[in-house]
Amino acid sequence: MTRFGLPGVITACLFDLDGVLTKTAVVHAAAWKETFDDFLRQRDGPGFRPFDAVADYDEYVDGRPRADGVRTFLASRGIELPEGSDDEPPQLQTVRGLGNRKNLLVLEKIRTQGVEAYPGSVRYVETVRAAGMSTAVVSSSANCRDVLASAGIEELFDVRIDGVVAAERRLPGKPHPDTFLEAAHDLGVEPAAAAVFEDALAGMDAGRAGRFGAVVGVDRVGQADALRAHGADIVVQDLAELLEAGP
Repeated sequence: MTRFGLPGVITACLFDLDGVLTKTAVVHAAAWKETFDDFLRQRDGPGFRPFDAVADYDEYVDGRPRADGVRTFLASRGIELPEGSDDEPPQLQTVRGLGNRKNLLVLEKIRTQGVEAYPGSVRYVETVRAAGMSTAVVSSSANCRDVLASAGIEELFDVRIDGVVAAERRLPGKPHPDTFLEAAHDLGVEPAAAAVFEDALAGMDAGRAGRFGAVVGVDRVGQADALRAHGADIVVQDLAELLEAGP
């Protein structure tokens, strides 16, 4: 028996933010590309190999905490940088400096372009809440609350575990399952009674590692096979597809 495309035992839904709820994944990818391309151009000259905003973003950056994304991508190119401090100036070539540069670019793009939620995702969240399920947003972004407010969907979630909360509670980010597990705990449900909704490969890994009752992959960029390979039980292009399964 299923409800809204999920096993009948599911009573809580844990949603990633960028790419699942809001159309901000493309903004993040563009900010990462600008950041890394500037760095690589300075380091390697005009013949540098650019950051791929699809392949490199999906494999090394998407879904990870900001500093982890910097380290993982640089490691793929055989590059090591000093760590730096949390308040590192964005022009410095350190892990934290590059991360802070990317964050400034994202905030500027969000400020000038605004934030839009996926209508199908909003309808899905509203529907499962009306049916009595609890909901949480789980994101590595430190800007999660501002994005939710800008998109007008902050009130749709009972719990928010984001980059700020994860730092306060010393939770490792995706692909570790800890942030999703913390959301389930705060909602008062066991992992087996919760479903994870993710578009990132690192998020798929986290959902599978946490032994959640269902892991839903949201394929916005044509990576359905990769999402399944990383643990998705079901893959959809939009959450509204799950509503066709009925209550």
